Amino acid sequence: MTASSRPALDAVVVGTGPVSFADVVAVARGGAPVVIGEDALTAIDRARAVIEELAAGATPAYGVSTGFGALATRHIPTEMRAQLQRSLVRSHAAGSGPEVEREVTRALMLLRLSTLATGHTGVRRETAQLLAGLLTHGITPVVHEHGSLGCSGDLAPLSHCALALMGEGPVRDASGALVDAATALAAVGLEPVELAAKEGLALINGTDGMLGMLVLAIEDLRRLLRTADVAAAMSVEGQLGTDRVFAAELQALRPHPGQAASAANLVRLLADSGVVASHRGPDCNRVQDAYSLRCAPQVHGAARDTLEHAATVAGRELCAAVDNPVVLPDEGRVESNGNFHGAPVGYVLDFLAIAAADVASMSERRTDRFLDRNRSHGLPPFLADDPGVDSGHMIAQYTQAAIVSELKRLAVPASVDSIPSSAMQEDHVSMGWSAARKLRHSVDGLTRVVAVEVLTAARALDLRAPLVPSPATAAVVALLRSSGVAGPGPDRHLAPEIEAAVTLVASGAVVTAVEEVIGELQ
Repeated sequence: MTASSRPALDAVVVGTGPVSFADVVAVARGGAPVVIGEDALTAIDRARAVIEELAAGATPAYGVSTGFGALATRHIPTEMRAQLQRSLVRSHAAGSGPEVEREVTRALMLLRLSTLATGHTGVRRETAQLLAGLLTHGITPVVHEHGSLGCSGDLAPLSHCALALMGEGPVRDASGALVDAATALAAVGLEPVELAAKEGLALINGTDGMLGMLVLAIEDLRRLLRTADVAAAMSVEGQLGTDRVFAAELQALRPHPGQAASAANLVRLLADSGVVASHRGPDCNRVQDAYSLRCAPQVHGAARDTLEHAATVAGRELCAAVDNPVVLPDEGRVESNGNFHGAPVGYVLDFLAIAAADVASMSERRTDRFLDRNRSHGLPPFLADDPGVDSGHMIAQYTQAAIVSELKRLAVPASVDSIPSSAMQEDHVSMGWSAARKLRHSVDGLTRVVAVEVLTAARALDLRAPLVPSPATAAVVALLRSSGVAGPGPDRHLAPEIEAAVTLVASGAVVTAVEEVIGELQ
């Protein structure tokens, strides 16, 4: 059964317009099947006709009748052009290192298919349909960590995927078992393709890997930045901070939209807090809170605005047809171009790593304040049950600090580190794939740092009893307690509790618990 003949009830349809963020997530993480729309198949056929006419002509055309990269001056005779495409894919499938995550490979396959469906690449419809078939049947080629310079696109990762279409190379089947591509295709009734003129190049010349990782990171960071607001509110509350600095009229004096959204979240999260109300009276002698508490909306807001800029760039890329050369079927010609350069994506991937590091750095500082008896306003040292005998959350902060240090290293931009390749023909590259890989580590690190803050703040709020936290923050404490994380007491094995908190943050359960009480956060 081919992908186009499978029921499309819950399928992502490619070619009816640009794929959406939701489409990418559904296919990459949800395993959604994929079909190609009829209009897209027609567009594919039109572009293919142009390629076949060029292939039959005497005029050299890059990618059709010439070599590649620095070898583009070599004219390839007609009888060797099928071998040219096979050789291209085999030689470029040169990745090395650990296997990348299934969701990354599925995302890049979907995005390559999206470009094929624009009718600007010149592949045959059966080639595009086979790529859709792999996605639909859960066949995932093995793609490696290292190999892409992000220009001419993600060549090595995409070549490993193209190799599978030829029935070659290792893949994971739907169960996750490692098998050879020919076996996996045969098991689901699919047949390999014999690549024709230009098809090998069209399958590998795109920014799909770095773009797929950007879209997935945006999905994660939108959730994480809301969770960071929750964690900050718990810390402001637990450290007897004030919510007055988050007032809308103060935030409006500096009209950044992300800042306003974060501050509005903090106001709602702290509403009806007995802890905050307990020190609002005239006898409170604290003039203002530390920056890590008072400036949370400014930092979280800047990260939000950076994230939305990245989302704008990703949205434009999802509308793009990235290939070289590109087919212009209305004009009946093929033209070389530089649209495969990953700079637009690489830059924002690096921007997001910077934002993630800074949000995590502020989160760690808020956690540390809980543990220092000189700054915690009456809480026991390290929130320990019997300080000296017990160490409380002392080493949980060490874990945070270690991760934050790593995040700062990961914030060093990859996109400025071009290394020439292909005998100086490709003399400036984006390193966008590398930027995307380190951003994935940054997202994981931020998740863990925020989780430790939530864990620590919940313990502090319990220690503030009989003062009652806000309904929103109390819901987070209750979520932790119902998830196997006990309240204050003598020291116990802390790593499982940290992992439980990480799971709750990563899954969105923390945000969900809050939103069930106060409605949707911004």
